[in-house]
Amino acid sequence: MEQKYDSRPETYKHIGEVRKRMNACIKDLIRRAEVHDASKIESPEVEVFDQYTPMLAGITYGSQEYKECLDKMRPAIDHHQKNNSHHPEFYTNGIQGMSLLDLLEMVCDWKAATLRHNDGDIRRSIEINQKRFGYSDELKQILLNTLPLVESV
Repeated sequence: MEQKYDSRPETYKHIGEVRKRMNACIKDLIRRAEVHDASKIESPEVEVFDQYTPMLAGITYGSQEYKECLDKMRPAIDHHQKNNSHHPEFYTNGIQGMSLLDLLEMVCDWKAATLRHNDGDIRRSIEINQKRFGYSDELKQILLNTLPLVESV
């Protein structure tokens, strides 16, 4: 009598392989959460953010006034973006250089930033940033699809 094939050992092996890879991503996300924006609390960034952060709360993201404020902050912002991979400016090819984990940290950062503005709106930010960074409608939709988890806390 021929023994019937049992797929379960191979399936368990596959599950273990997926688990290992997901756990590596989880470990990296935890690391990112622990060090997020650490450069902002040290020179040459902290002095500029100390001065301008209170002003930004009352300014609408993407407005001309907002852009003028950022221009005044430019040296600190450039330093920050060149030292933090969750910013498209970190990469020579912009958002196309980013990983999924960079993108997840970025959208969490954008959501948290909206909470610092009196009229913050993450969906509006995603729309504005699509034009700014040139990402596709597909990526925009993926970011929007991620918001229920990002906003659930």
